[in-house]
Amino acid sequence: MPHFIALNVARQWALRKTFILASYRQSRTMSTLLINQPKYSWLKELGLKEENDGVYNGTWGGKGEVVTSYCPANNEPIARVRQATMAEYEETVQKAKEAWKIWADIPAPKRGEIVRQIGDALRKQIKVLGSLVSLEMGKIYVEGVGEVQEYVDVCDYAVGLSRMIGGPVLPSERPGHALIEQWNPVGLVGIITAFNFPVAVYGWNNAIALICGNVCLWKGAPTTPLTSVAVTKIVAGVLEQNNLPGAICSMTCGGADIGEALAKDERVGLVSFTGSTHVGKKVSLMVQERFGRQLLELGGNNAIIVFEDADLNLVVPSAVFAAVGTAGQRCTTTRRLMLHESVHNDVVERIAKAYKQIRIGDPWDPNTLYGPLHTKQAVEQYKQALDQAKQQGGTIVYGGKVMDRPGNYVEPTIITGLTHDAPIVQTETFVPILYVLKFKNEEEAFAWNNEVKQGLSSSIFTKDMGRVFRWLGPKGSDCGIVNVNIPTSGAEIGGAFGGEKHTGGGRESGSDSWKQYMRRSTCTINYSKDLPLAQGIKFE
Repeated sequence: MPHFIALNVARQWALRKTFILASYRQSRTMSTLLINQPKYSWLKELGLKEENDGVYNGTWGGKGEVVTSYCPANNEPIARVRQATMAEYEETVQKAKEAWKIWADIPAPKRGEIVRQIGDALRKQIKVLGSLVSLEMGKIYVEGVGEVQEYVDVCDYAVGLSRMIGGPVLPSERPGHALIEQWNPVGLVGIITAFNFPVAVYGWNNAIALICGNVCLWKGAPTTPLTSVAVTKIVAGVLEQNNLPGAICSMTCGGADIGEALAKDERVGLVSFTGSTHVGKKVSLMVQERFGRQLLELGGNNAIIVFEDADLNLVVPSAVFAAVGTAGQRCTTTRRLMLHESVHNDVVERIAKAYKQIRIGDPWDPNTLYGPLHTKQAVEQYKQALDQAKQQGGTIVYGGKVMDRPGNYVEPTIITGLTHDAPIVQTETFVPILYVLKFKNEEEAFAWNNEVKQGLSSSIFTKDMGRVFRWLGPKGSDCGIVNVNIPTSGAEIGGAFGGEKHTGGGRESGSDSWKQYMRRSTCTINYSKDLPLAQGIKFE
């Protein structure tokens, strides 16, 4: 008996020790989260905490895998998010479909009023939300705030649009008949966004989709879940204040399983996907297999072309901003700089000098112009691209090293000496490497611009107006964004944003992009007592 008691006491002590160690590890992990440090206490102003619900459909939840969000500037953990299970995805879709029945009955201008309130709510939190984007994604603070401003601007644009969308009344060839176009919402819009613009891309889709009468289900990038949660809390607050179902703007944090479910789900009227061409192709095939509707915003291997008559005082800051901004992680980043042979050496020298002046540091420091790459994997991609460029004959003029400091920092890099058709030049690498090419004439430059698989953004620098209109014309750039004397990045929200070829063909934000979120019906109404047939056909 004493032996048995001794064993029992030993077991109890062992269990207690295990529990104490586990509690210690948990408390230690929680204490190391950035959200618990005084410096980052502002995160709690966004409703964030150590562990956050990653599902919203009118109520908050999340029973799936717990993921940790890391800061790219130091690779320290910020906070955690509980992702959605497939059961929660199913529940969210059902709630969103029910919410649509209410939302679709609200007149479009009234829906615009809700979107206006969303914009105002974002305005009130613009600095703190911009700080979160900077902390979690890694872009500099002013770009983080600017990204939230894009969502605000699209909300303003959508408010006006809510009183303007509609189709024409067309002349009918038949007496006593009216011919009209009727536009109706597609229902549920699934929005899958990427890490590099974790607020703005959702905003482009969300604001326009809402005024069109749709409800939204958002799956943000797995590496920026805190931004998804924070934005959804702001939007949900507006819906709740107006006694509207929260499922109008639902969210399910998750990985490829949630994305695949969205792509294959016939209840989803439109899948808007922003990301790599590789993944976008998979999503496209899944959506097409069910004859669904898709909006794809994929990669871009963008070029700036500088002619001999260009204003180099415009060229240098434009090229530096477009190549280095967001550490080369914009889909519109300039990756190819084509210089006329007469200005090649001068421009390379000027840009290399400008690169030396780029202030590198913590992205939330207002003086910083260049922050880290988003992940360690991106650093590896940077190194691999450098190796390939050197193997293919490239010369590193500036940069070319991983920086010896905490976080995912690499030097912005300029490479010359490669041919226009070198494999690495033809490849979109999502890092700050600029390939400089030398061309002889306009025909050659235009052809090089168009020879890559993607067709997102492009720009020329010239004073020749004839060349400008040739560039804009049928034999000029084949991209969705065609600029003159400005960079390839930094698009305004009033125009349609998107590209051709492997960029996907989708259009978001301004112009008539709203049509992507609606279905069109051609309606003929006979208000006479006769039944004339079209084309004068007699069937008697």
